[in-house]
Amino acid sequence: MHAFDVDAVRLALPFLWSGMITSLTLLAIAMTGGILLGTVIAMLRLSAPRPIAAIAAGYVNGLRSVPLIMVIFWFYLLVPLIIGRPVGAFVSAIVAFTLFEAAYYSEIIRAGIQGVSRGQMAAAQAAGMSRLQAYRFIVLQQAFRRMTPILLTQSIALFQDTSLVYVIGLHDFMTAASITANREGRLIELYLFAAAIYLALCLAASQSVQALKRRIATS
Repeated sequence: MHAFDVDAVRLALPFLWSGMITSLTLLAIAMTGGILLGTVIAMLRLSAPRPIAAIAAGYVNGLRSVPLIMVIFWFYLLVPLIIGRPVGAFVSAIVAFTLFEAAYYSEIIRAGIQGVSRGQMAAAQAAGMSRLQAYRFIVLQQAFRRMTPILLTQSIALFQDTSLVYVIGLHDFMTAASITANREGRLIELYLFAAAIYLALCLAASQSVQALKRRIATS
C-alpha cells in the first residue's frame, strides 16, 4: 500500500480547476435557463387553456419520471441524428440539463405562485393590468421572494448532478479528477480531494441558503 501523496493533488490543480470552470459554467447556464423555462411552464399550467396546460403537465411529469443520465444520453445521441450534424458534448449537456431542471424548477415556482393570494391577481387586473402584467409586476415578485431558498436548494442538487456529464466525455471537475487519478495511479488522493471539494462547496451553499431562509422569515 503506497503512502498518501499530497503532491499528486497539487500538481493536478490546474487541470482540476479547468474542470471546475466547466462544472460552474454548466451550473450557471442550466440554472438560469431552467428557472426561465420553468417559470413559463408554471404559468402555462396555471393560466393557459386546458389542452396547453395538459401538455405542460405532461412535459413536467414525463421528465421527472426518467433519470437525468438518460436525458443526457438522449440529447447527445439523438439530436445529431435529427439535425444531421454533431452538436458537441457541452451543448448537449446544456440543453439536457436546462430542459430537465426546468421540470423541477417549474413545480417549485408553481407552488410559489399558488402561495400568493388570488386577490393580488384580481386587484392587479382590476387596476387595468393584463394577466401577463399582473404576473410580471405583482405575483411573480412575491412568489420568487418566498421560494428563492427552495430554488437555490434545487440548484445545489443541480451542481452535484453536473458530475453525470462524464457519460458523454465532457471535461468537468469530476471527470478531470477521474482522468488524473487513473493516469497517475493515485485513486485515493484524487477521489478524496474531489469528495472534499464537493462537500465543502455544497455545505457552504446549504448554510447560506439556511441563513437566507431565516432572513426572509424574520423580515
